[in-house]
Amino acid sequence: CAFPGCGAPPAHCEGHHVKHWADGGPTDLDNLVLLCRYHHRLLHHSHWDVEIGPDRQPWFTPPSSVDPYKKPIPAHNRAGPRAA
Repeated sequence: CAFPGCGAPPAHCEGHHVKHWADGGPTDLDNLVLLCRYHHRLLHHSHWDVEIGPDRQPWFTPPSSVDPYKKPIPAHNRAGPRAA
């Protein structure tokens, strides 16, 4: 699960359309992020938001009830620097 702080493996996740399918969002890898069932429902039923940043990685924006500044948080599973 890409949600910050979640460690659910991909096998326990489902695809979430960043731009919702009902709003014309495409079903392709550039518009999907893997989320566990809990966080998938959270995004659909709360004021959390997810966008694909200029780095092509998911960024999650919390509602003002969680962070009054609504500072975007990088995805949990971002690739870090790689050893040579």
